[in-house]
Amino acid sequence: MSEEKPENIYEVIDTLFQSQQARLTHGMSPALLLDDLFSWINHLSSSPGKLLKLATYPVANAQDILKRFIDEAGPAGGKDRRFSADGWKIWPWRFYAETFLLQEDWWREATTNVSGLDTKVERAVGFQARQFLDAVAPINFPATNPEVIKETIASKGMNWVKGMTNAQEDMCRMITGKQPVETEGLEVGKDLAVTPGKVIFRNRLIELIQYKPRAESVYKEPVLIFPAWIMKYYILDLSPQNSLVKWLLEQGHNVFIMSWHNPSREDRDLGMDDYYRLGAMAAIDAVSAIFPNTKIHLTGYCLGGTLALITAAAMGKVGDDRLKTLTLLAAQGDFTEAGEITLFLREGQVEFLEKMMWAQGYLDSSQMAGAFKMLRSYELLWSKIVSEYLMGQKSKMIDLMVWNADATRMPYKMHSEYLNNLFLHNDFVEGRLSIEGRHVVPEDIKVPVFAVGTEKDHVVPWHSAYKIHLIVNTSVTFVLTNGGHNAGIVSEPGHRGRYYRIHERVPGDPYLSPASWLTRSELNQSKSWWSAWQNWIVKYSSPDRVSPPTSLGTPSGPYKQICDAPGTYIYEK
Repeated sequence: MSEEKPENIYEVIDTLFQSQQARLTHGMSPALLLDDLFSWINHLSSSPGKLLKLATYPVANAQDILKRFIDEAGPAGGKDRRFSADGWKIWPWRFYAETFLLQEDWWREATTNVSGLDTKVERAVGFQARQFLDAVAPINFPATNPEVIKETIASKGMNWVKGMTNAQEDMCRMITGKQPVETEGLEVGKDLAVTPGKVIFRNRLIELIQYKPRAESVYKEPVLIFPAWIMKYYILDLSPQNSLVKWLLEQGHNVFIMSWHNPSREDRDLGMDDYYRLGAMAAIDAVSAIFPNTKIHLTGYCLGGTLALITAAAMGKVGDDRLKTLTLLAAQGDFTEAGEITLFLREGQVEFLEKMMWAQGYLDSSQMAGAFKMLRSYELLWSKIVSEYLMGQKSKMIDLMVWNADATRMPYKMHSEYLNNLFLHNDFVEGRLSIEGRHVVPEDIKVPVFAVGTEKDHVVPWHSAYKIHLIVNTSVTFVLTNGGHNAGIVSEPGHRGRYYRIHERVPGDPYLSPASWLTRSELNQSKSWWSAWQNWIVKYSSPDRVSPPTSLGTPSGPYKQICDAPGTYIYEK
């Protein structure tokens, strides 16, 4: 869809109707879902062999089915954590669990490997089936969940009283627009984002924070961090014990980070060029003015990593050599394997989203959250309903949960360009992306790259992050850490259960497939990838440390101190 306004009253009616429809469906196009469903039915009806296989599925798998029902020693559902509690081993609840899992197996068979069915349609139909099955799982209903029955007996029904209270409170907060109750008690600037620093630059899009050094001597080259513009930056400066910013300062680095303005309707026309000029280059210019004749370790997280990639390529194209290294945290530049999020980002789906954004001028954080909840409906939706409304428990407040509920909006033009140019058409990798009228391509990146992928990332699957090996010609050190998109990055030293794999590819080395990389990479048990990154940064830093700056920013001019960290943009709602 173009960014032009509707041309006549008929198009206006369509746009307004579909924008309201999109709000109700969290941006999912009902028409596209029905198209997928009918396409699947048509192809399935033309596959008599597949239909015969589905019809005889119970008979063909009778031995395995019987074993699952009578194996009282093993857990119900095998390794499915939904049915890991001991109560699911007992009849009739074991019957409920195993029958449901057999239905899941049948639907998985029915929605995969259908002859002639487009892969994207197949994945979309499988997604619809999973949403339905997640909703009707026996764990979600009191009569078929042994843990709920056990809790009801033990608490004499008080779990229902507490559950109703929790549901009523959540409903009231949703209607009034308040944050979830479990996010209260931790305040930004008081408990979170408390690393001392100063805002030393502000424009209509960013505040740039410089942090107070925490070491007696520092490395010469500063670290500049681009967070994603879809999130508040303090994911990297959560509590003092897990703040990446604080940890970098303690290792002897000068650290800067961008805090994004939360766009409103007035910012609808901010586009990719603006985020490059007013965001990326404005921050780099500021750091260069404070540390003249000094190269920068540029770091980007998630969408901020994509922006860092584009920025490094644009700078390399014009011979701007102010970057020393490039670090990408759960970020991607090639979007051909962008994961399950692509279910929401096909041509018709993006056009549906654009109409919603056109009407309101931005994409709201709650509308984005709905899509992510559907991707992980059990973890983010149904498990909450069971634990809080059926069991009467309350989610434990953690800093990551507070941050997760504090997202930002995205302006219409920027998000439309991002979806079309990168997600849909992969313009950056394929040489079609233009920034300020100049083509930018990843081959123009001249600096060493450190890239981090996480094993359970639903936003940037690690295979997608791994494609950095295919798009740049410089040295690439790739790390695969356990955890997901957020928890895998917030992985401080001493965090229990953390491990990572690491391997460096130098120019001239043959390409390793992801499977081959896993066999070649070095496994580091019970360790944080932060330490590996620190060693890598030091490798590309000046060997002699220097005295830290005595003040932040510049005494006068555009980079003098404005206010204390965490600044003002972080509080924008």
